[in-house]
Amino acid sequence: MKKFVLALGLGASLAFFSGCGGVIGAENGLIFSDNTTPITATSSSSASREGSATCTNILGLVALGDCSVNTAASNGSISQIKSVDSKNFSILGIYTTKTTIVKGN
Repeated sequence: MKKFVLALGLGASLAFFSGCGGVIGAENGLIFSDNTTPITATSSSSASREGSATCTNILGLVALGDCSVNTAASNGSISQIKSVDSKNFSILGIYTTKTTIVKGN
């Protein structure tokens, strides 16, 4: 009975902590991540301005910031969006940041 309770507790702990720093996907590494992935692009001809907005997550318990496309566009004084990218940074899923980068005019 003790082994069953121990196994159940261990399983519950693994399930609880598995999403600690965000979703582990194709663009995120388990130990360390520092990459930029494309989100979308339009047929606009050029991009003379760039704006960004960042969110931070600590231990999956505290999430701060506004990393929306609207905030990034506003920070870069952009009214016509050419492309949107996402920059992901993570250390062990303990500390993660996501930056939305908007390019346009």
